[in-house]
Amino acid sequence: MPSKVVVGVQWGDEGKGKVIDILASRADVVVRSQGGNNAGHTVKSGGEVYKLHLIPSGILYKGVKCYIGCGVVIDPQDLLREIDGLAERGVDCSNLRIDPRAHIIMPWHRKLDGLSEKALGGGKIGTTGRGIGPCYMDKYERSGIRMYDLVHDEVFTRKAKAVGQLKNEIITKIYGGDPLDVDAVIGEYLEYAKRLAPYVEDVSVLTDQAVREGKNILFEGAQATLLDIDFGTYPYVTSSHPVSGGAAIGAGVGPNRLGEIIGVAKAYTTRVGEGPFPTELFDGTGDLIRNRGQEFGTTTGRPRRTGWFDAVLIRHAVRVNGLDCLAVNKFDTLSGLETLKVCVAYQKPDGTVLTEYPCDIHELEGAAPVYEEVKGFSDDISGCKTFDELPQACKAYIERLEELCGCPIKMVGVGPSREQVLER
Repeated sequence: MPSKVVVGVQWGDEGKGKVIDILASRADVVVRSQGGNNAGHTVKSGGEVYKLHLIPSGILYKGVKCYIGCGVVIDPQDLLREIDGLAERGVDCSNLRIDPRAHIIMPWHRKLDGLSEKALGGGKIGTTGRGIGPCYMDKYERSGIRMYDLVHDEVFTRKAKAVGQLKNEIITKIYGGDPLDVDAVIGEYLEYAKRLAPYVEDVSVLTDQAVREGKNILFEGAQATLLDIDFGTYPYVTSSHPVSGGAAIGAGVGPNRLGEIIGVAKAYTTRVGEGPFPTELFDGTGDLIRNRGQEFGTTTGRPRRTGWFDAVLIRHAVRVNGLDCLAVNKFDTLSGLETLKVCVAYQKPDGTVLTEYPCDIHELEGAAPVYEEVKGFSDDISGCKTFDELPQACKAYIERLEELCGCPIKMVGVGPSREQVLER
């Protein structure tokens, strides 16, 4: 089956955009299946740098059809800003389609996101503040507003008025915030609807048709496995399913349509926001990795927390995603380090050793990573064109990661551009 799914296998920011870009250039259809504009895929193409948040990476390739599935939550203002920004740079978005079932982020979602984070104080989740969580909350409360509603004026006006009034009650009486002008919001969003209506079409039907025609389909998601609402470090997670199973639901196809499942990781580990991070580094090595690897968020600019590669975490991701292979980026960032460490287990304060990622973060309280040390490499590998050109120590590190994770590494990143991904 020519279909492929790309998922992040750590806490996001693994360089999925670059891997997706490579695969999108070979695809007929690219489907975005979940998440919202809290995601950021940085893609370098034709000497240009693009930062995509909602639109699938295939948009940069002529003739590739790009679908935003029902599992995505959409901020219409941001989506239009992205379309306009691409148009200014000569990128045609006429092949974009949006599922009518996709839910809409409203201004009250963004407001409630900020107010709830503030109310949590020291226990905050560390969201991007873009209203993603509150939008998904409304979806599962069955009070959400969908793209179908938005492009049908009377339906949207009725729903937005009722929901907006209720949200104002919560904003003012629960959080002490200022109410929104619901009528102004409705007027603003109806203008967005006029521009977005031509893009709305049933993505489930379109994707199934592409499968039946034997097209090359790429399913792309946002965030990563350890941010999954069920299989991540709950509650420090996103509000959707970034795991491979989420691609089937978010695109509206059966799981037997997904094909090869590719996980993307870094040669070390990073995380943005709050939550446990067993291999986090607080020393000069952590700073070196952050600065050399340019570990700052695409969407927020926030500095990322950095740490050693965690094989326990990746084994968890291999299992819950059913990974066929891994693409591992940023080996070049580690060049010059005499010793590399890989976490192979966690030791709890009572001496218990965990070799599987626990189902609850309380199991990680006070747990220390158990490291295996691997010889580092000093060579500049950014110019390597094949796997065989890599220094022996680097190849040994890669091969040991394969053994510890139980999954072959088929793509090796040695620099920021797509030309610096070595395919085995």
